[in-house]
Amino acid sequence: MQKFTILKGIAAPLPVPNVDTDKIIPKQYLKTIERTGLGKYLFDEIRFTSDRTEIPDFVLNKEPYRKASILVAGENFGCGSSREHAPWALLDFGIRCVIAPSFADIFYNNCFKNGILPLALPANDVAKLMKEAEAQKEITVDLPNQKVEGFSFDIDPFRKHCLIEGLDDIGLTLEHEQDITRFEKRQKGSQPWLYQA
Repeated sequence: MQKFTILKGIAAPLPVPNVDTDKIIPKQYLKTIERTGLGKYLFDEIRFTSDRTEIPDFVLNKEPYRKASILVAGENFGCGSSREHAPWALLDFGIRCVIAPSFADIFYNNCFKNGILPLALPANDVAKLMKEAEAQKEITVDLPNQKVEGFSFDIDPFRKHCLIEGLDDIGLTLEHEQDITRFEKRQKGSQPWLYQA
């Protein structure tokens, strides 16, 4: 997982409440277990026509938002079904941080597991950042100091550690590789039948 420390980039404004996971990545693209390649289907039904022509008014089809790394959204972002493909699609497009007044719980947790920082900020702060995004200004998210454009945010220390160090569940396990190796060595000596093929 890519480390997340300080992110400075274009923020795309999406001032829409209750954007559900089906809106983020429609069900017909859930057949894959690959984490890559889904960015081209991000917001498919509101970004493209049925013949895959871009809808010119959709924010991610405009410059400079085609290169957005931050999304400023409305409340209850990521509601609906619990598809992990939603953060996969955001990340594959290039979005590393989503800022909104609130998130659906499962989507929120899935973001952390995939290297995306979901920032829940007070609605007034989000409204100010939305104006910055609409003005095509870059936004800086400083995870170590827990600041975004002068606004402070709270984050669980363990999740912060995982993002800064780029640790997913496998990476967390591998932090204890020496302990695991020692345990296996002891177990092979005391219970060798567990290791026989």
